[in-house]
Amino acid sequence: MRRVLVVDDSAVYRKLITRMLSADPDNEIVGYAADPYQARDRIAELRPDVVTLDVEMPKMDGLAFLEKLMASFPLPVVLLSTLGIKGGEVAVRALALGAVEVVAKPGPSVATEETARALLDAVRVASSARIDRGASRVAPIPSAAARPGRASVLPGGPAANGRVVVIGASTGGTRAIEHVLRSLPANLPPIVVVIHMPPGFTAAFAGRLKDITPFDVHEADDQEVLTPGAVLVAPAGRHARLVRGGGRFAIRVYDGPAVKHHRPNIDVFFHSVAEQAGARAMGVLLTGMGEDGARGLLNMRSNGAFTVAEAEESCVVYGMPRVAAELGAVVRVAPLSLIPGAILEGLRCRDAAAASVG
Repeated sequence: MRRVLVVDDSAVYRKLITRMLSADPDNEIVGYAADPYQARDRIAELRPDVVTLDVEMPKMDGLAFLEKLMASFPLPVVLLSTLGIKGGEVAVRALALGAVEVVAKPGPSVATEETARALLDAVRVASSARIDRGASRVAPIPSAAARPGRASVLPGGPAANGRVVVIGASTGGTRAIEHVLRSLPANLPPIVVVIHMPPGFTAAFAGRLKDITPFDVHEADDQEVLTPGAVLVAPAGRHARLVRGGGRFAIRVYDGPAVKHHRPNIDVFFHSVAEQAGARAMGVLLTGMGEDGARGLLNMRSNGAFTVAEAEESCVVYGMPRVAAELGAVVRVAPLSLIPGAILEGLRCRDAAAASVG
């Protein structure tokens, strides 16, 4: 049984969230709080397994409360945020602060099947998530003068060999991706990131990555050509495929029904990478619930790609990487701290092999 505390200043929303969560008999709503100070007392008293947290509340906003909570009493938090640019920025900061999931807040008068399922899934995942006690230490954003950008891309090396690196992630993936990209040099092949996030949030995530990494990061446009030193984030709410024309890779972004509840679906993208890039690709599968990406990664390895999966010890949720490892899809399993080195090693090994053949 999952013990859930609902934190929201609106009685209407507290009732709506309770109704949505009660659809799963494994959820028990143990209490409510109308502001962060009540929430603090209820958490100490009730010791819930999961907290659902509204971002806009009186006395202290949800993000400020989240930061204090993760510093003093870390536990799984699902944040409810509005859509749009501001909502996306809030969501990305909440995930950086240690929220397990961010769910788009449903309308006060109606909860669609999709929003209800998203909330139920988020609470279920959060209840089994590994919580980092240092989660509230958000990486500072360097000044514009101190940030390396496209100018730091060096000629030659891995960036010049027509390769592509693809990264898939879900729960806990925003912080994992931040760590990987901050730890890599900019003179790399183009990188494409596919992550499960609510529609409207990936643009804000890309903006944060651009601020804190040496890469040119932005949300991908349909038919955009991949270039060295750039990171493209597949937009939430649409599917993505890798395509090739004239000897260059590009990304195809298109509408379509969700595949196994996900849009973009990591498997859909990874399968296209296996078909179009073969041994020129490198695939990385990070933390996440479920199995999305595992079979696509297997297809990539079968077509000659170097593949890496995050080890259980560092995953927020050891789901997708576990399935990939069980399927034999992974060349290298590594904790998050060693994944940047594994990527560089894989690129160097493939470059050396290509040079010897040439």
